[in-house]
Amino acid sequence: MTRALVALPLLALAVPLHAQEVSPQRLKADVETLVGFGTRHTMSSPTDPKRGIGAARAWAKAQFAASSAACGQCLTIVTPETTVTGERVPTPTKIVDVVAIQRGTERPNEVVIVAGHIDSRVSDVMNVTADAPGANDDGSGTALVLEAARVLSTRKFPTTIVYAVLSGEEQGLYGGKLLADYAKAQGWTVKAMFNNDIVGNSRGSDGLVDDTHVRVFSEGPRGVGDAALGRAQRAIGGENDSPSRNLSRWLAGLTNPAKTGLAVRQVWRADRMGRGGDHLPFEALGYPAVRFSVAVENYDRQHQDLRTEQGRPYGDTVDAMDFAYLAKVTRLNIAGLAALARAPMPPVATVKAAVQTFTDIAWQPVAGAVRYAVWQRATDAPGWPAKPVLTTSDTHVTLPGVRGDDWFFGVSAIAADGSMSPVASAVPGGGFGPQQAQH
Repeated sequence: MTRALVALPLLALAVPLHAQEVSPQRLKADVETLVGFGTRHTMSSPTDPKRGIGAARAWAKAQFAASSAACGQCLTIVTPETTVTGERVPTPTKIVDVVAIQRGTERPNEVVIVAGHIDSRVSDVMNVTADAPGANDDGSGTALVLEAARVLSTRKFPTTIVYAVLSGEEQGLYGGKLLADYAKAQGWTVKAMFNNDIVGNSRGSDGLVDDTHVRVFSEGPRGVGDAALGRAQRAIGGENDSPSRNLSRWLAGLTNPAKTGLAVRQVWRADRMGRGGDHLPFEALGYPAVRFSVAVENYDRQHQDLRTEQGRPYGDTVDAMDFAYLAKVTRLNIAGLAALARAPMPPVATVKAAVQTFTDIAWQPVAGAVRYAVWQRATDAPGWPAKPVLTTSDTHVTLPGVRGDDWFFGVSAIAADGSMSPVASAVPGGGFGPQQAQH
């Protein structure tokens, strides 16, 4: 075993990502354009060239095409579609996602995804005709995705980045499910999915202002777990160590608040109380996925008819947004996408420590990894420590004198340039990818 006790940064970015490359002015212009389509309701016109969901999707596709032209046609643009009916879709309606694929140079089947939904609504989710600006919900997420494509498409990465503008979220997360099913049909190994939904305001409906945090939501127990996985987690642990939860921890260590003015506030829920987003269909298939959302929501400015009552404005309009804040969230997404696109997949790790005074940890080798970091944390610690226990080029270590009952263990993979994957916990359900959903 090659063993080294070293201090490793949680992130080693081989590609400089200059803050000035993300433009608050461009983000604002994109949101204003989206608002200009009047409504982007899922059941609005798919063919009107100026108003409705069809015009908005065509515009988003044109933005991806422009980014692709600027990078020598480096993006493949696809438009997966399906027809749905449901409680909020009483007549058959076509759902179309607009997706740009930046294929990796070494391991193109490994994929990281950034997404936002383009559809909008007012108070009555079935109102197809009223103006529904959808500036923050989710023009902000759509603008973020388009900006990420502009910045990152000028670079090359070992693995694939997918930029996705989704439809049908407000009617039942249809666009998220469509893309998750598409990813599965393509045989992609999804390393992570970032869902950005309501990421552009810093003032809440009660007047509270917070422009220094972004919330990242992550599931605890895996959504695809069965009774066997539940029994294994009760015996061994792991209900707080899903891949999505470890992805959230990794993101929290990614940003330097003193330099960026933004810190991750982890919320250990799959989504906000009683609500949902387009990352949930990914988690349902076993893919690591998280939701980015503002630190404080403005409920007067989402899912509301445009109106003023007793001097109080309602409606999701551009004037209630904070584009400097949206730019910070966009930069964090871009940094995360770039780091994951350079890093190897997290390993699939197992641990043996029952009824013994030492701990054995083993994992499968990972393509693109030259070393591995082994991590150890107390069972009541919220996150992994700043430094690993050791690094090694082997795929098995023994920790003498470490009684496993008191600890959780994990492994991350390190590329030649120092890029490091999130930690994969050595617990039932802790491995990345749908194939690790059941044990």
